[in-house]
This record gives sequence, C-alpha cells and structure tokens, in this order.
Amino acid sequence: MQKKVFQLLANNTSGVLSRISGLFSRRGYNIESITAGVTADPRYTRVTIVTSGDDEVLEQIEKQVAKLVDIKDIKELKPDESVYRELALVKVRCAPDERPSIIAITDIFRGKIVDVATECLIIEITGGIEKIDKFLDLLEGHEILELARTGMAGLSRGIENVTFLP
Repeated sequence: MQKKVFQLLANNTSGVLSRISGLFSRRGYNIESITAGVTADPRYTRVTIVTSGDDEVLEQIEKQVAKLVDIKDIKELKPDESVYRELALVKVRCAPDERPSIIAITDIFRGKIVDVATECLIIEITGGIEKIDKFLDLLEGHEILELARTGMAGLSRGIENVTFLP
C-alpha cells in the first residue's frame, strides 16, 4: 500500500464534493484526507485528496475521478515536486505551572498560542503531516482536550504544472 496526493480542479458548483466522495464510497476506495476551497478564479474549487492503495487501485482512482463531469483537471502531487501543509488546532489542559513547557514546545515548532483560558491553551500549528505528528508526540505528557486537523493542502512547485482554465 502506498499513499498518493491528488489535486483536482473542479467546477465550483453545489454538490461537487459530494459527487467526488460518492465515487470513492461506491468503489470502496479510502480517503485519508480531503480538503477543498475556492481558487483565485471563483468558478473553480481546488480539492486535495490523500488516498492509499496498490498501484492498480491508485491508477483506477485517478481515471475514475477524471471522468466525473465537474472535474476539469487532475494531477498527482509528488512529494519531491510539491509543497504540502496542514493546519491543526490543539486544545491542551494545563495548570499555570505547566504553561512554560507547553509554550516552549510550541515555540520550537513555530506554533502560536491563539487562546488562553484558566485551565487550557489552544495552539495553532501548521506544517507537514510529520511535523504536526511529532508536535503531538511531544505533548504526550499533557492532556489534549480537543484536536482539529484540516487535512493536507498542497501545490506543485514552480510554474510548469500550473493549469490555466478558460
């Protein structure tokens, strides 16, 4: 099993994300992460999907998704030719005497404290999946009350792979 990251450009219409995820569901394919948002051109939505399978399954996923009516472009975002990022918000329980150690870990990972309450902190951290996983590992001694992760977003490096739609 291997992972692949696909970037789709789709018409920005209602139900487009439902049709994409429905295809995965009908075919029994797994979505590990999916993010979507409008592009610089409001007519289109950029969807980033992380999925896994063997070579044959991943090839079928790409072909089946490309056949969907709303899909204007699909490409694989290869790790060495792309930039991936994820955002996580982490709510950590902490007493006042624990705050310095949590703040120190957050600073090392270039995170931000975005909310402080008497019994907890909310931390914002962005970066690659591995960075966020390592950050969460270092918080292991502290109680994570809530965690929200956006899923991966990505773009290919340079201008060679930019898709221009009419």
